[in-house]
Amino acid sequence: MVDDERDHADGIVEALGRLSVKALAVYTGEHAVEVLRNQAVDVVVTDLKLEGQVDGLDVLREAKRLSDSTEIILITAYATIENCKEAMRQGAFDYLVKPLDIDQLRALVERAARKALAAPTRQTSAHQEPDAFFFEGIKGVSPAMQGIFEVVRRVARTNISVLIEGPSGTGKELLARAIHNNSLRRDKPFKPVNCAGLTETLLESELFGHVKGAFTGANTDRKGLFELADKGTLFLDEIGDMPLTMQAKLLRVLEDGIVVPVGSSKATVVDVRIISATNRSLTRLIERKEFREDLYFRIRGVNVALPALRERSADIPILADHFLQEATHETGSQVKGFTPAAMSLMAGYEWPGNIRQLRNAVRTMVVMCDREKIDVLDLPPEISQRRQLPGPAATAPAPASLAGASLNEIEKKAIMDTLAKTEGNREQAAKILGIGERTLYRKIKEYNL
Repeated sequence: MVDDERDHADGIVEALGRLSVKALAVYTGEHAVEVLRNQAVDVVVTDLKLEGQVDGLDVLREAKRLSDSTEIILITAYATIENCKEAMRQGAFDYLVKPLDIDQLRALVERAARKALAAPTRQTSAHQEPDAFFFEGIKGVSPAMQGIFEVVRRVARTNISVLIEGPSGTGKELLARAIHNNSLRRDKPFKPVNCAGLTETLLESELFGHVKGAFTGANTDRKGLFELADKGTLFLDEIGDMPLTMQAKLLRVLEDGIVVPVGSSKATVVDVRIISATNRSLTRLIERKEFREDLYFRIRGVNVALPALRERSADIPILADHFLQEATHETGSQVKGFTPAAMSLMAGYEWPGNIRQLRNAVRTMVVMCDREKIDVLDLPPEISQRRQLPGPAATAPAPASLAGASLNEIEKKAIMDTLAKTEGNREQAAKILGIGERTLYRKIKEYNL
């Protein structure tokens, strides 16, 4: 359900809940296109008029391009013979005029769903496997992320161990959960543990369990995460910080599949898939004798390297919009997006805290913004003034502050910098700026660039 009137969209989704369908509300055409590219969708109900660069007809065209069996129902308060004919000519199933009759909409959705399910050419999105693989919470159109998605799609349904490497804040646990949720173990537990946050004794107890009296404070028997995650997935976060003695004990369990709780002699056989993550170079730790080489090869069945956010700047607009949708849904804010100038500065910032920093920044801006769109003045000063926070990414001198410049000057500079960054690729520049190509062309002409 696509409608920029949030209450209306949510109300329709709730009403459709009486049908045997899984319904999802989105509030922009851009978000609708993203969903269509990443999930199998049988029926789209969309308002014809949507705020932003993507309207209902654009959603219709993209849905039909991705899967001819997807059926589209258009809603409009401005029904005319011309736009209705155009919608039907482009493949719309039908259209309704506001105010809606919910019973009529339910009946129409049921008919459209039956037609979609019966279509001989019914297929998933061009970017999906036939089993509707979905990366919940993970967004990206950059080549680096598309390569990662392809690797993860291949390994998710296997039992092979996965090692995820990358800087802090890049979404390693999210990726681990996506692997589990798309595996054959998805109905079994996913148990995460931070290997850097516990002492050796507590970590051993956390992983393997203990019996009453095994150590001071062990007042009852307790199962460890290996037993609790049996038939499921155990996520070992920051495994590079695990003490060497614990590494030896972990290796033995991984080799034998047998767990002995602390203070006990009773062995338990477990079947657990291991996904590990680290923000450190394990090969360097091996060279310094701080990490066991045999354990490294045991956990490194498939290696996935998540890039820093500065290395995938094309994904920043998508991620920012996703976090904005989350924050507005949580807070009830009416903020609907970002201005091109604000998005350009966000895309050009190096984000030393990576995705975690971006998410927190967007949430704060949504709460504090009292306008329809987040603008340059709403950005944190380290972004609006292009002053980088200390971090591994801050190796180049920061550009001069834009404080005191007019919004037109900021927008012009944003477009110039983005065009330079994309080597004149207007399509890519428009995506980074968060505007349509036609709008970009108009701005280029307006500023005589």
